[in-house]
Amino acid sequence: MNLSEIKNRLNALQSSPSGKTGGTLKSHFWKPTIGKQSIRIVPSKFNKSNPFSEVYFHYDITNKVMISPINWNEKDPIVEFASQLRKTNDKENWRLAKKLDPKMRIFAPVIVRGEEAEGVKLWQFGKEVYMDFLNLADNEDIGDFTDVATGRDITLTTVGPEVTGTAYNKTSIMPRTKETPLHTEASMVNSFLENQVQAIDVFKKYTYDEMKQALQTWLTPEEDDDSNAEPAKLDNTIIASTPSKAYALKDTTVKVNKAEKFDSLFGDDDDDSPF
Repeated sequence: MNLSEIKNRLNALQSSPSGKTGGTLKSHFWKPTIGKQSIRIVPSKFNKSNPFSEVYFHYDITNKVMISPINWNEKDPIVEFASQLRKTNDKENWRLAKKLDPKMRIFAPVIVRGEEAEGVKLWQFGKEVYMDFLNLADNEDIGDFTDVATGRDITLTTVGPEVTGTAYNKTSIMPRTKETPLHTEASMVNSFLENQVQAIDVFKKYTYDEMKQALQTWLTPEEDDDSNAEPAKLDNTIIASTPSKAYALKDTTVKVNKAEKFDSLFGDDDDDSPF
Protein backbone atom coordinates (compact mmCIF):
# COMPACT_ATOMS: atom_id res chain seq x y z
CA MET A 1 0.00 0.00 0.00
CA ASN A 2 1.35 3.41 -0.99
CA LEU A 3 0.96 5.40 2.22
CA SER A 4 1.74 8.68 0.49
CA GLU A 5 -1.11 8.13 -1.98
CA ILE A 6 -3.43 7.17 0.87
CA LYS A 7 -2.54 10.37 2.72
CA ASN A 8 -3.23 12.47 -0.38
CA ARG A 9 -6.65 10.88 -0.75
CA LEU A 10 -7.39 11.46 2.93
CA ASN A 11 -6.53 15.14 2.57
CA ALA A 12 -8.73 15.45 -0.51
CA LEU A 13 -11.73 13.91 1.23
CA GLN A 14 -11.24 16.00 4.34
CA SER A 15 -11.33 19.18 2.27
CA SER A 16 -14.46 18.09 0.37
CA PRO A 17 -17.90 18.70 1.90
CA SER A 18 -19.27 15.44 0.56
CA GLY A 19 -17.92 12.31 -1.09
CA LYS A 20 -19.24 11.42 -4.50
CA THR A 21 -20.48 8.07 -3.52
CA GLY A 22 -26.94 -4.48 -6.37
CA GLY A 23 -24.92 -6.65 -8.23
CA THR A 24 -26.00 -10.09 -9.21
CA LEU A 25 -22.89 -12.02 -8.18
CA LYS A 26 -23.64 -12.02 -4.47
CA SER A 27 -20.99 -14.65 -3.79
CA HIS A 28 -18.35 -11.97 -4.38
CA PHE A 29 -19.63 -9.76 -1.59
CA TRP A 30 -19.46 -9.82 2.17
CA LYS A 31 -20.89 -7.59 4.87
CA PRO A 32 -20.42 -7.64 8.63
CA THR A 33 -23.15 -8.91 10.92
CA ILE A 34 -24.11 -7.46 14.28
CA GLY A 35 -21.41 -8.13 16.85
CA LYS A 36 -17.64 -8.45 16.49
CA GLN A 37 -15.74 -9.91 13.56
CA SER A 38 -12.13 -9.94 12.51
CA ILE A 39 -11.01 -9.25 8.95
CA ARG A 40 -7.85 -8.55 7.01
CA ILE A 41 -7.68 -6.03 4.19
CA VAL A 42 -5.88 -7.76 1.32
CA PRO A 43 -3.60 -5.88 -1.11
CA SER A 44 -5.51 -5.29 -4.33
CA LYS A 45 -4.59 -7.30 -7.39
CA PHE A 46 -5.70 -4.37 -9.55
CA ASN A 47 -4.06 -1.48 -7.71
CA LYS A 48 -0.92 -2.34 -5.77
CA SER A 49 -0.75 1.09 -4.15
CA ASN A 50 -4.31 1.28 -2.81
CA PRO A 51 -6.66 -1.54 -1.78
CA PHE A 52 -9.71 0.75 -1.71
CA SER A 53 -11.80 1.24 -4.84
CA GLU A 54 -14.01 4.33 -5.06
CA VAL A 55 -17.02 3.39 -7.19
CA TYR A 56 -19.84 5.75 -8.13
CA PHE A 57 -23.50 4.77 -8.43
CA HIS A 58 -26.87 6.29 -9.19
CA TYR A 59 -29.65 5.35 -6.78
CA ASP A 60 -33.43 5.67 -7.14
CA ILE A 61 -33.41 6.55 -10.85
CA THR A 62 -34.85 3.11 -11.59
CA ASN A 63 -35.67 0.15 -9.39
CA LYS A 64 -32.04 -0.89 -9.89
CA VAL A 65 -28.77 0.62 -8.78
CA MET A 66 -26.89 1.85 -11.85
CA ILE A 67 -23.13 2.12 -11.89
CA SER A 68 -22.01 5.40 -13.41
CA PRO A 69 -19.99 5.44 -16.65
CA ILE A 70 -17.62 7.92 -15.01
CA ASN A 71 -16.00 4.87 -13.40
CA TRP A 72 -14.62 4.14 -16.88
CA ASN A 73 -13.98 7.82 -17.66
CA GLU A 74 -16.97 7.81 -20.01
CA LYS A 75 -19.83 10.27 -20.41
CA ASP A 76 -22.76 9.94 -18.02
CA PRO A 77 -26.07 11.48 -19.22
CA ILE A 78 -27.34 11.83 -15.66
CA VAL A 79 -24.23 13.79 -14.68
CA GLU A 80 -24.65 15.92 -17.81
CA PHE A 81 -28.26 16.67 -16.91
CA ALA A 82 -27.27 17.63 -13.36
CA SER A 83 -24.72 19.98 -14.85
CA GLN A 84 -27.44 21.61 -16.94
CA LEU A 85 -29.60 22.07 -13.85
CA ARG A 86 -26.75 23.85 -12.08
CA LYS A 87 -26.60 26.41 -14.90
CA THR A 88 -29.95 27.79 -13.74
CA ASN A 89 -30.57 30.11 -10.80
CA ASP A 90 -33.26 27.96 -9.22
CA LYS A 91 -32.51 26.34 -5.87
CA GLU A 92 -34.89 23.44 -6.57
CA ASN A 93 -32.89 22.62 -9.66
CA TRP A 94 -29.72 22.68 -7.58
CA ARG A 95 -31.30 20.34 -5.05
CA LEU A 96 -32.31 17.97 -7.81
CA ALA A 97 -28.83 18.17 -9.30
CA LYS A 98 -27.35 17.14 -5.97
CA LYS A 99 -29.73 14.19 -5.81
CA LEU A 100 -28.70 13.15 -9.31
CA ASP A 101 -24.98 13.28 -8.53
CA PRO A 102 -23.48 9.78 -8.43
CA LYS A 103 -22.80 8.59 -4.89
CA MET A 104 -19.49 7.10 -3.83
CA ARG A 105 -19.26 3.64 -2.30
CA ILE A 106 -16.00 2.01 -1.31
CA PHE A 107 -14.98 -1.58 -1.96
CA ALA A 108 -12.09 -3.40 -0.32
CA PRO A 109 -10.86 -6.98 -0.78
CA VAL A 110 -11.02 -8.75 2.57
CA ILE A 111 -10.39 -12.09 4.20
CA VAL A 112 -12.75 -12.88 7.05
CA ARG A 113 -10.89 -14.59 9.86
CA GLY A 114 -12.28 -18.03 10.49
CA GLU A 115 -13.62 -18.11 6.93
CA GLU A 116 -10.35 -18.09 5.01
CA ALA A 117 -11.52 -21.03 2.92
CA GLU A 118 -14.14 -18.74 1.36
CA GLY A 119 -11.35 -16.72 -0.25
CA VAL A 120 -11.25 -12.99 -0.85
CA LYS A 121 -14.56 -11.12 -0.68
CA LEU A 122 -15.51 -7.54 -1.51
CA TRP A 123 -16.69 -5.49 1.43
CA GLN A 124 -18.71 -2.41 0.51
CA PHE A 125 -18.93 0.55 2.86
CA GLY A 126 -19.43 4.30 2.94
CA LYS A 127 -17.35 7.42 3.39
CA GLU A 128 -17.28 7.37 7.20
CA VAL A 129 -15.64 3.94 7.46
CA TYR A 130 -13.41 4.84 4.51
CA MET A 131 -12.15 7.92 6.32
CA ASP A 132 -11.44 5.79 9.38
CA PHE A 133 -9.28 3.48 7.27
CA LEU A 134 -7.44 6.37 5.63
CA ASN A 135 -6.75 7.95 9.01
CA LEU A 136 -5.52 4.57 10.20
CA ALA A 137 -3.08 4.34 7.30
CA ASP A 138 -1.96 7.90 8.00
CA ASN A 139 -1.11 6.93 11.60
CA GLU A 140 2.66 6.35 11.71
CA ASP A 141 2.20 3.96 14.64
CA ILE A 142 0.04 1.70 12.45
CA GLY A 143 1.39 2.07 8.93
CA ASP A 144 0.56 -0.41 6.18
CA PHE A 145 -2.00 -2.68 7.79
CA THR A 146 -2.37 -4.59 4.51
CA ASP A 147 1.24 -5.83 4.43
CA VAL A 148 1.15 -9.59 3.87
CA ALA A 149 3.93 -10.21 6.41
CA THR A 150 3.64 -7.45 9.01
CA GLY A 151 0.13 -6.13 8.59
CA ARG A 152 -2.69 -6.08 11.11
CA ASP A 153 -6.08 -7.66 11.32
CA ILE A 154 -9.01 -5.31 11.86
CA THR A 155 -11.71 -5.86 14.46
CA LEU A 156 -15.15 -4.75 13.30
CA THR A 157 -17.86 -3.90 15.79
CA THR A 158 -21.33 -3.64 14.28
CA VAL A 159 -24.44 -2.40 16.03
CA GLY A 160 -28.01 -2.52 14.75
CA PRO A 161 -30.88 -0.06 14.33
CA GLU A 162 -31.82 -0.28 17.98
CA VAL A 163 -28.51 1.39 18.78
CA THR A 164 -28.08 3.67 15.78
CA GLY A 165 -31.63 4.98 15.89
CA THR A 166 -31.81 4.60 12.11
CA ALA A 167 -32.84 1.82 9.74
CA TYR A 168 -29.20 0.86 9.24
CA ASN A 169 -26.38 -0.93 10.99
CA LYS A 170 -23.21 0.96 11.90
CA THR A 171 -19.72 -0.54 11.86
CA SER A 172 -16.63 0.78 13.60
CA ILE A 173 -13.07 -0.43 13.04
CA MET A 174 -10.16 -1.09 15.38
CA PRO A 175 -6.73 -2.43 14.34
CA ARG A 176 -5.20 -5.26 16.30
CA THR A 177 -2.10 -4.25 18.26
CA LYS A 178 -0.19 -7.33 17.15
CA GLU A 179 1.29 -7.59 13.67
CA THR A 180 0.46 -10.86 11.92
CA PRO A 181 0.92 -12.36 8.44
CA LEU A 182 -1.94 -12.55 6.00
CA HIS A 183 -1.61 -16.33 6.21
CA THR A 184 1.03 -18.75 7.44
CA GLU A 185 1.04 -20.71 4.17
CA ALA A 186 2.64 -19.06 1.14
CA SER A 187 0.28 -20.88 -1.23
CA MET A 188 -2.73 -19.35 0.53
CA VAL A 189 -1.18 -15.88 0.42
CA ASN A 190 -0.62 -16.24 -3.32
CA SER A 191 -4.18 -17.46 -3.76
CA PHE A 192 -5.58 -14.47 -1.88
CA LEU A 193 -3.50 -12.06 -3.95
CA GLU A 194 -4.43 -13.59 -7.29
CA ASN A 195 -8.04 -14.70 -6.89
CA GLN A 196 -9.88 -11.39 -6.69
CA VAL A 197 -12.63 -9.67 -8.63
CA GLN A 198 -12.71 -5.99 -9.50
CA ALA A 199 -15.75 -4.17 -8.14
CA ILE A 200 -16.68 -2.34 -11.35
CA ASP A 201 -16.66 -5.63 -13.26
CA VAL A 202 -19.35 -7.17 -11.06
CA PHE A 203 -22.08 -4.66 -11.88
CA LYS A 204 -23.97 -4.37 -15.15
CA LYS A 205 -22.60 -1.59 -17.34
CA TYR A 206 -25.45 0.36 -18.92
CA THR A 207 -25.04 2.16 -22.22
CA TYR A 208 -25.31 5.93 -22.51
CA ASP A 209 -28.70 5.61 -24.22
CA GLU A 210 -30.02 3.16 -21.61
CA MET A 211 -29.13 5.54 -18.81
CA LYS A 212 -30.60 8.51 -20.65
CA GLN A 213 -33.84 6.61 -21.19
CA ALA A 214 -33.97 5.65 -17.50
CA LEU A 215 -33.52 9.30 -16.54
CA GLN A 216 -36.19 10.45 -18.97
CA THR A 217 -38.65 7.89 -17.60
CA TRP A 218 -37.90 9.02 -14.05
CA LEU A 219 -38.33 12.69 -14.94
CA THR A 220 -41.54 12.17 -16.93
CA PRO A 221 -43.37 9.24 -15.31
CA GLU A 222 -46.69 10.46 -16.75
CA GLU A 223 -45.50 10.84 -20.32
CA ASP A 224 -49.00 10.74 -21.79
CA ASP A 225 -50.65 12.95 -19.19
CA ASP A 226 -49.66 16.60 -19.27
CA SER A 227 -52.83 17.80 -17.60
CA ASN A 228 -51.37 17.78 -14.09
CA ALA A 229 -47.95 19.13 -15.00
CA GLU A 230 -47.24 22.58 -13.59
CA PRO A 231 -43.63 23.25 -14.52
CA ALA A 232 -41.91 26.44 -13.42
CA LYS A 233 -40.25 28.75 -15.95
CA LEU A 234 -36.52 29.09 -15.31
CA ASP A 235 -34.29 31.48 -17.26
CA ASN A 236 -35.60 30.30 -20.64
CA THR A 237 -33.31 27.32 -20.20
CA ILE A 238 -35.00 24.54 -18.31
CA ILE A 239 -38.54 23.87 -17.19
CA ALA A 240 -38.34 22.13 -13.86
CA SER A 241 -40.55 20.95 -11.04
CA THR A 242 -40.81 17.91 -8.84
CA PRO A 243 -39.58 14.51 -10.15
CA SER A 244 -43.19 13.52 -10.87
CA LYS A 245 -43.50 16.37 -13.39
CA ALA A 246 -41.88 17.05 -16.74
CA TYR A 247 -38.39 18.46 -17.15
CA ALA A 248 -37.62 19.83 -20.59
CA LEU A 249 -35.98 22.67 -22.45
CA LYS A 250 -37.90 25.90 -22.83
CA ASP A 251 -39.05 26.52 -26.42
CA THR A 252 -41.62 29.23 -27.12
CA THR A 253 -41.45 29.22 -30.92
CA VAL A 254 -41.20 25.65 -32.14
CA LYS A 255 -43.33 22.84 -30.81
CA VAL A 256 -41.29 19.67 -30.26
CA ASN A 257 -42.03 16.49 -28.40
CA LYS A 258 -40.58 15.69 -24.98
CA ALA A 259 -38.03 13.26 -26.35
CA GLU A 260 -36.63 15.89 -28.69
CA LYS A 261 -36.48 18.45 -25.87
CA PHE A 262 -34.75 15.93 -23.64
CA ASP A 263 -32.24 14.99 -26.36
CA SER A 264 -31.28 18.62 -26.82
CA LEU A 265 -29.94 18.71 -23.26
CA PHE A 266 -27.14 16.37 -24.22
CA GLY A 267 -26.04 17.77 -27.57
CA ASP A 268 -26.53 14.43 -29.31
CA ASP A 269 -25.69 16.02 -32.65
CA ASP A 270 -22.22 17.06 -31.51
CA ASP A 271 -19.44 15.41 -33.45
CA ASP A 272 -17.59 14.48 -30.27
CA SER A 273 -20.45 12.39 -28.89
CA PRO A 274 -19.25 8.77 -28.39
CA PHE A 275 -22.69 7.47 -29.24
